Amino acid sequence: MSEIYCSVVIPVYNEEANLRPLFERLCKVMDADGRPWEVLFTNDGSVDESGDILREFHAARPKQVRVIDFNGNYGQHMAIMAAFERVRGQVIVTLDADLQNPPEEVPKLLKLFDEGHDAIGGHRKDRQDDAGRRYASKVINFVREYTTDIRMTDQGCMLRAYSRKVVEAIARSGERSTFIPALAYKYASRPGEVEVEHAERAAGESKYSYYKLIRLNFDLITGFTLVPLQWFTLFAAACSLGNMALVAVLLFRRFIYPGASEAEGVFTLFAILFFLVSVCMVGIGLIGEYVGRTYQCVQQRPRYVLRELLEDLE
Repeated sequence: MSEIYCSVVIPVYNEEANLRPLFERLCKVMDADGRPWEVLFTNDGSVDESGDILREFHAARPKQVRVIDFNGNYGQHMAIMAAFERVRGQVIVTLDADLQNPPEEVPKLLKLFDEGHDAIGGHRKDRQDDAGRRYASKVINFVREYTTDIRMTDQGCMLRAYSRKVVEAIARSGERSTFIPALAYKYASRPGEVEVEHAERAAGESKYSYYKLIRLNFDLITGFTLVPLQWFTLFAAACSLGNMALVAVLLFRRFIYPGASEAEGVFTLFAILFFLVSVCMVGIGLIGEYVGRTYQCVQQRPRYVLRELLEDLE
């Protein structure tokens, strides 16, 4: 069994203003726990002073601080995956670097792990984000709830804890467009949840634009279910039946019970044509999402490239 009890994984992208208070608070919490721990920072191509600050942390506590330095920006989930491939702890906690999820909440997750849960998700209490993000998250949670068999209260909260076995299964999956909380739910035998505090961002700006949130949800849906394709097939079939019925009505009005002008019939046909073309475009886009995932998998390119790895494992 590993000598390390807890590994804390923190992806970092341009968070120079938050890193020092984050590290100070995290060390205070984990040292108070009393069990051996480590923290793995993944510098995801930051262009500010984040990399230098992380090197300072490693120099100050080389036995506990490990730094994975990417040569570019590969995204939050890939930064976490790189750390998952190197963790040593029995329980692995993921934590954002923006201090919106306070490090003081980590013991809540460790308590559930000690009780036998192997994947613990946090759900944010009194979420301190703008209304647009809150409502967007509600929509995304709703879509995921009714298109997959993954059940979680707050899929956007990255304050989570996983057992070593679950993390090893995630790392072995080798997926490129991945959604870690959903993968963990699939591999866990006893998932659990706990309410955690949520704070306003201390400094800097959110790295998740609305486009990235939508993109992340596409990865979730297309990676874990075929329901969108099935729904579209049913919808297309219903459109075809409706179109056949409308054609029958137009033929009836044209040849059996004339009463509509030719212009009206032409405009009606154009409206039907444009609607069906739009349906086809949606279907092509949906199929393209699934084909794109296959394309990414067969490329065999490295998922990320390291520039530097700072660690002292002796």
